[in-house]
Amino acid sequence: MDNNLHLNDLNILIVEPSHTQQRIIERELNSLGLVKIDTVESAESALEFIKTCPPDLILSAYYLTDTTGSELLLTLREDESNDDICFILVSSVTNIKQLDAVRQAGVVAILPKPFSAKDLVLALKSTLNHLNPEELTLDETDIESLKVLLVDDSPMARKYIKRTLLSMGIENITEAENGLQAVDFLNDSLFELIVTDFNMPEMDGRELSAFVREQSNQSSIPIIMVTSEQDKGRLAAVEKAGVSAICDKPFEPENVRQLIAQLVT
Repeated sequence: MDNNLHLNDLNILIVEPSHTQQRIIERELNSLGLVKIDTVESAESALEFIKTCPPDLILSAYYLTDTTGSELLLTLREDESNDDICFILVSSVTNIKQLDAVRQAGVVAILPKPFSAKDLVLALKSTLNHLNPEELTLDETDIESLKVLLVDDSPMARKYIKRTLLSMGIENITEAENGLQAVDFLNDSLFELIVTDFNMPEMDGRELSAFVREQSNQSSIPIIMVTSEQDKGRLAAVEKAGVSAICDKPFEPENVRQLIAQLVT
């Protein structure tokens, strides 16, 4: 029996102050066979709606009448009962600093405004991957005992990434707030995978990667960097430091699943 959610099963809440934009988004969703759609104009209305009828997915504008889509997502993530609700931001905002908080909080996708049908389909596929996690299968490795070191200075980002790893069947996860704390853990314990952020205080992801490759007794451990960094020069320096793979924030769970399968087998 198939217990997975399918595209036309999704209950969607659109949070958009413009009635015109509401209709445009709803029309695009209808064209893909999605009809379980509700609309509200503000973050306050969205939070009230969620209390009685939590959706599978929220599509929100960045600028709302009472706050921003970023703040709405952060408020949503403060309540653990809302952890299963996926969130897509629909916005013309391109400022990296403005969008970084959204990425850290675990947005499924950020759609440009206006978005193409292809962009929407990819975002919805990513939503289904989040809602229908597939357990990771590794040759000759017990997935439950796989020791992972998760490094990120954002508690919200760690929570989101940890939840994704748990959905894959990975249970042995140690959390570090920055590279220096990660070094302490690495000096005390052996790990089979590091998942790290790039931009962190004390010691960033590049410095941590360089330490692992050049100074630790675990120099061959796979390192996946999950980052919203866009500067190609800085990312090139990260790759030079010995990172095994780089994933964008927001990341696609299926891509991470495949990467882990490749790196730890």
